[in-house]
Amino acid sequence: MAGAAPALAATNCKLGNGVQHIVYLQFDNVHLHRDNPNVPSDLEQIPSLLHFLKNNGALLANHHTPLISHTSVDILTSLTGVYGEKFGFAVGNSFGYFDPTGTPHFTSSFAYWTDQVNEGTAQNPVNVPQMVDQRGKIHPAPWVPFTRVGCDVGAFSLANIEFENTTTDVDNVFGPTSPEHNENLTNHTLALADFEGIAIHCAQNSRLCSGSAHARPDALNDEPGGYSGFLALFGNKYVAPAINKGLGYVLDLDGNHITDGSGNDGFPSGFSPTPSQTLGYAAQMLEAGVPVVYLYIEDAHDNHNYPNAPANPDGTFGPGEAGYVFQLQAYDSAFSKFFARLKAHGITPDNTLFVITADENDHFAGSVARAVPAGCDGIHIPCSYPTGAKGEVDADLSLVYATEFANTTAFSVHSDDAPSVHIKGNPAQTDPVTRKLERQAAALKGFDPIIGGDNNVTQALADHAELALLHMISHDPNRTPNFVLFGNPDYFLSASGKTAPLCTPVADAASCFVQSRNFAWNHGDFQRDIVRTWLGVVGPGVRNLGLTDELFTDHTDIRPTILSLTHLSDDYAHDGRVIFEIIHDDALPVSLRGHTDTLSELAEAYKQINAPTGKLGITTLTGISSRALQGSDATYAALEAKIVGLTNRRNEIAGKMITMLENAAFKGQNIDEGEARNLIAQAHALLKSID
Repeated sequence: MAGAAPALAATNCKLGNGVQHIVYLQFDNVHLHRDNPNVPSDLEQIPSLLHFLKNNGALLANHHTPLISHTSVDILTSLTGVYGEKFGFAVGNSFGYFDPTGTPHFTSSFAYWTDQVNEGTAQNPVNVPQMVDQRGKIHPAPWVPFTRVGCDVGAFSLANIEFENTTTDVDNVFGPTSPEHNENLTNHTLALADFEGIAIHCAQNSRLCSGSAHARPDALNDEPGGYSGFLALFGNKYVAPAINKGLGYVLDLDGNHITDGSGNDGFPSGFSPTPSQTLGYAAQMLEAGVPVVYLYIEDAHDNHNYPNAPANPDGTFGPGEAGYVFQLQAYDSAFSKFFARLKAHGITPDNTLFVITADENDHFAGSVARAVPAGCDGIHIPCSYPTGAKGEVDADLSLVYATEFANTTAFSVHSDDAPSVHIKGNPAQTDPVTRKLERQAAALKGFDPIIGGDNNVTQALADHAELALLHMISHDPNRTPNFVLFGNPDYFLSASGKTAPLCTPVADAASCFVQSRNFAWNHGDFQRDIVRTWLGVVGPGVRNLGLTDELFTDHTDIRPTILSLTHLSDDYAHDGRVIFEIIHDDALPVSLRGHTDTLSELAEAYKQINAPTGKLGITTLTGISSRALQGSDATYAALEAKIVGLTNRRNEIAGKMITMLENAAFKGQNIDEGEARNLIAQAHALLKSID
């Protein structure tokens, strides 16, 4: 790339702190921490990325997800800086809702930002925003602060900021009689490649949108302060010509056309782009003058059938298997090429903010102790996993309840290792039907081939009281499940509604639990190996701290930190806080430079009482809530009241804390040292009350 032309300047883009570009990347389950102590972690096997983050900025190793920990919710929490209660759902990758008859239905959590959900019937529709906020309106869109200051925002495969389907989304934007609609009817495969997964949200007077006859209004009717006169390009069919000199394709980092796998130029099928594809498209956008790009890359542990990879019949790999190592080598090669290409075009940490994280971690449903040969490390000696040592354990809860308890109550679940349970008719929390299912959930037994015996299916339970404490109940009451069963992460649980034939033998219901080697990495749950992930931040104003686990952070902190580093703000309050400890003093507002010790203590105490994976959330979930749901009616009533009291007190303290932190970060207000110390003491007292 020597002698490459510099990237085209986004002349109207006005970001602060010397930032000229933003590269935001969220992986699907790429791990910093080792899953097998003998096998280097994912990031250790991507040294070009690991060293870039460690040597140029801050790599935070004590970073966390919300609950439940799932791709859609985790990404949207990162994009908005708020928990799921404030953007419409906390259960993904699909969420349930009750229709007016109390019948549960499920819809994908992946939908374009302004899409609606019909929670009524076809005859009597009740349309509710998919991304419904606490006003009952569409949650403010994450690209708006950037486009308002003249910056185009590109998106590739990141949840809900580009088309997620070619039916609703195409018709909403282009119209039900448009050529785009007709293409979807006559050549659906081509339409997927042409319109899904790629977008540019343009600033006013953007040359990219003004130069295209296919730009469409970027309609955000509920945006605070209004949002008119903005256009967007949707899909490779219209984005590629705008960023690649009129050509209808973009090349990946290896010089290949980015295609859907069926020969069509455009978005890769299945929303699982390779690093070479995502980073190639990102580089093309940046070089064409799109200063802000939001990106997603597929996980590294599923078998993506890379060309020339070692043969493996399984759908997924265990740590250290040859195909897993091979795929990670492709990741490393892609990042090496990406950083070199950006540098050749003048896009470097001196002028570019890089923010890179993973949506969640995954629990390996397998036994690293049974990997063979003993001591394998994947690099010098490949690992393999014998029968039983790898693979999630699948079970149908409808049959398990019927087999173990003769309970044939009709219910549906969001299939997961932490399924949300929606009981037909939507009975009240104290209804005997609800209480019976909850008590029996605590007693469910499963057969786990990974350990070679029976164990408890359920590890924690939460109903409305605990879900409210965990920020999991949205503005829309129809979306609130009756309860959530947080399971043993080796299990993946569904509910078919079938209650016969019973599993045999009934004694241990072993035939209800079947292991699959096509899936071996579970998330959605609360366990540490799932909810602890990582965050890397590099760029102007970022301290060179290297790898550190000293700060407890979570996905809500990403958004305010980006905005602080670029001197922008949102039209709403965040649940997260600016991670000012990783930012140079001269890049911070004056109000965040003083009282740094007190501010750090305030932020830490705030996260421990407010983050779902903080001490208050995890302790109440695994202790108080779980005991309540499996206990007697008297125990249930007493413990539920305790949770409600804790939530109310938490909300009071945390609300004052985050107001103080937000005012200091975005309004320049100096903190009151005495008030801050008092709030810290109140938070500590709240935590002590649950010890």
